[in-house]
Amino acid sequence: MKKALYTVVLLCLLVVLIFAMLFTWRPELIRVVRYQIPDAATYKAYPQTVVLPSDTAFHFSQAPQNRNDLDTLHVLDGKNHLVPFKDYLLEGKINLFMVIRNDSIIYQKYAPGYSDTTLTTLFSVAKTMVSIVLGQALEEGKIKSLNDHVTQYVPELKANPAFKDITLMNLLSMKSGLKFEDTNGSYLHAFLSDEARFYYTDDIKKQLLNVTLDNKPGTVYKYESIDAFLLTWALENATGKKVSAYFQDKVWKRIGTEYKASWGLDHQNGLANTASRFQCTAIDLAKIGRLYLNNGKYNGQQIVPQEWVNRSLHLDGEIPATAKGWQKTAHHYLWWIPQQGVNGDFAAEGMLGQRLYMDPLTHTIIVQFADKGAGDYPYRKISRYLSGLPFAYPR
Repeated sequence: MKKALYTVVLLCLLVVLIFAMLFTWRPELIRVVRYQIPDAATYKAYPQTVVLPSDTAFHFSQAPQNRNDLDTLHVLDGKNHLVPFKDYLLEGKINLFMVIRNDSIIYQKYAPGYSDTTLTTLFSVAKTMVSIVLGQALEEGKIKSLNDHVTQYVPELKANPAFKDITLMNLLSMKSGLKFEDTNGSYLHAFLSDEARFYYTDDIKKQLLNVTLDNKPGTVYKYESIDAFLLTWALENATGKKVSAYFQDKVWKRIGTEYKASWGLDHQNGLANTASRFQCTAIDLAKIGRLYLNNGKYNGQQIVPQEWVNRSLHLDGEIPATAKGWQKTAHHYLWWIPQQGVNGDFAAEGMLGQRLYMDPLTHTIIVQFADKGAGDYPYRKISRYLSGLPFAYPR
């Protein structure tokens, strides 16, 4: 009996020792265990840097009546089933769904505790914000060319040969070739993944210095957060400003925003998590969509270079590395660009169903915040339906 007890005690001590060593080696794993899959409030566990709004706010008009007929429109869900839109909202745990057409809010639905002014985290929609300010840095000459090597702007990376041939364009197109393990697979794999490590680390730059190369830069597309982090590091060195301050001065304060936004940092005064930790309200996120619908202009002033907007939203014969869903969506310049059918629409997308969708054909903006997302892509059908245009899913 005593021998068996000693064995159990030894095994327990061994497990404790192993975990102590693991958490010493990878201290962010404590946060992985605590928070697991991030949700809309996880960003609050990290320091924030505030982004101030415009001095004068732009206000969308409000339609006299909500378009409640939308609730019975049938859309495809993630299981390829046609369901009434009201069921789509329930299935996807949609917290907010807002449709704006011709600068007028024509449909809005909110879960309890949400409104168009509720601050929430947008996950990978943050990456699209990086694309926006990158275009402005190019226009200003702070970034000379997308063909420049990242080491020209981040000399700290020169000590690691993995970065030798990586250009800013490789990072923007997510073809850096850097090794990055996502969370797909077993629980243990997700626990030890690079996705979890970079989300929960308190020193992104330190982690970046040690990454390795999997593929020749420019040859293989792989969606990964570290490419956005490296672009951010390069932007900050090139502009001499924190990306939050640059974004505030070049974008947020200049497009009629009404509320503060924020970027989550890895530590106080550290690097912003520009892959997944940008927070704002729905009504102000819609103004980013309006800016791009208007080719980068606000009140007659060119905020984002029109040439950059065009490059970002059109493939111009480029063969896309991605073709997601029935709409054949390509990932391009950190935007999502559908290619199937009567297209021209585009979106910024984040985990758990965060969406900013624009349709120039109908001058429509759709904002969706969610805790899960119901899958598929109902936005084009909704946009065309509310505009009185025909739409059919491809067979």
